[in-house]
Amino acid sequence: MSTEALAQDALINLTADIVSAHVSNNSVSLSDVAGLIASVHSALSGLTASKVQEAPKQEPAVSIRASIKPDHLVCLEDGKKMKMLKRHLLTAYGMTPADYRAKWDLPSDYPMVAPNYAAQRKELALKIGLGRKRADSVTAEPAAEPAAKAPAKRGRKPKMAEPELA
Repeated sequence: MSTEALAQDALINLTADIVSAHVSNNSVSLSDVAGLIASVHSALSGLTASKVQEAPKQEPAVSIRASIKPDHLVCLEDGKKMKMLKRHLLTAYGMTPADYRAKWDLPSDYPMVAPNYAAQRKELALKIGLGRKRADSVTAEPAAEPAAKAPAKRGRKPKMAEPELA
């Protein structure tokens, strides 16, 4: 049997199961049973037909080149202007940046943050001292002069010798 014949048999079996369940729990007149069977069958066949059709490819809200501006990025999904896309994509569409890049066929270095905003954050981070190595701050200080003489360490008192019994 071909796959179409198997699908048709499965459709008939599903229709029979649904109609028999409905008729056993509800009072349906004999003249309405034929109409019920036809409507259930057409509804089920409509479900299988909709699976075959592919969803049309979505067009971006703006061109990819025009989506990157110095002060904002334009979301290709909805055309909104954002400084940071990552959170917007996750909350509005449930997409990660990798999913977004794959969907719109973007390069892996496509920014998720507006260029001016990234530069502003970088400047602020450098201003408060982030990004510096610890060795730079240690070598910048002059070497401390060693103390004249370190005090002797105090240790435990020596044990007293046991007195000899004569």
